[in-house]
Amino acid sequence: MVANALSVDIEDWFQVGAFETVIAREEWSVLEHRVERNTDAVLELFAEGGVSATFFTLGWVADRHPALMRRIVEAGHEVASHGWDHQRVFTMGPEQFRADLARARATLEDATGAKISGYRAPSFSFDSRTPWAHRVLAEEGYAYSSSVAPLRHDHYGMPDAPRRAYRPLNDSGLIELPVTLARFMGREVTAGGGFFRLLPASVTDRAIRAANAEGAPAVFYFHPWEIDPGQPRVDSAPFKSRLRHYARLGAMRGKLAALIAAHRWDRVDRVLDGVAEVRA
Repeated sequence: MVANALSVDIEDWFQVGAFETVIAREEWSVLEHRVERNTDAVLELFAEGGVSATFFTLGWVADRHPALMRRIVEAGHEVASHGWDHQRVFTMGPEQFRADLARARATLEDATGAKISGYRAPSFSFDSRTPWAHRVLAEEGYAYSSSVAPLRHDHYGMPDAPRRAYRPLNDSGLIELPVTLARFMGREVTAGGGFFRLLPASVTDRAIRAANAEGAPAVFYFHPWEIDPGQPRVDSAPFKSRLRHYARLGAMRGKLAALIAAHRWDRVDRVLDGVAEVRA
């Protein structure tokens, strides 16, 4: 049975892309922080399901909640980088990206006492505007990235990218593990996050089974704020953003528990260790 990659993008409710035009970074420190209790709830869910996962974590969060980072590692999970403060990579240049990586990694390693070898770009923001991004990751010593969504989307996407694990550089062992895609009513969507909340669970289940039938691991992701229906409401956000962010939050935990029980899961680093062939 193929082990699939279970991943969590650790960011607080106010740090998401849906609110980036209405909540300034300068406001973050005075808003209600709910990421620690929500991530603890995720840890409980994983303990109940007997699974291990990778937590792609913002350096900003790790800086303020180092004890949470230690609890994640002590529970047997992997901590990886999600950048410093959720700035999309295509808004940076190579050296700004390098500095963002270094700042986040130093904070994560200080908090966890563990080496950080994996990275996921905020909002899957590796695309045609960032042809240098994988090179910078390789030069900084990362073993893998899970930063590509191989589809067209209004906020992200690299539709021509491979759908399975691949090596984006000919002279490096760096592996890119794209997020798995699902299909609903003729449209491709990512297997996780808001689409998992909004669509029938069977959509993601079919995508995972299809990947496994080919001998490949599926890559699933979600956020701790997605199991928090009591979080504050941002009424000033656009309607589409509010729909994406708040819809079916109350149903998410139950759907996650069922999905975890239905498939085999593990940390991203260990899933990649088990991948027999990675294309160039």
